[in-house]
Amino acid sequence: MNKTLNTRRNNTRARQRGQGMTEYIIITALIAIAAIGAVMYFGQTARSQVAGMAKELSGQNANAEIADAGTAAGKAHDQEQKKKTLSSYNGNDN
Repeated sequence: MNKTLNTRRNNTRARQRGQGMTEYIIITALIAIAAIGAVMYFGQTARSQVAGMAKELSGQNANAEIADAGTAAGKAHDQEQKKKTLSSYNGNDN
């Protein structure tokens, strides 16, 4: 009887560890999906800003990169304002 209780207890612990790992994987996947979505909207803005900072740190003029960042931010804002439907899923503006 004691052996049976120990076996059940060990099986329960193993299942709980597996459940915890599964939940962790699901949460990680959701965070990754959210990050990909954010990069899709603001990726060009961030790249332009980093390029501008790199140029400024090297002593060069970065006005063009800063302007590109502003343009990319404006495009992201315009996309946010558009109505999203299934017909616009692939970038179609029908």
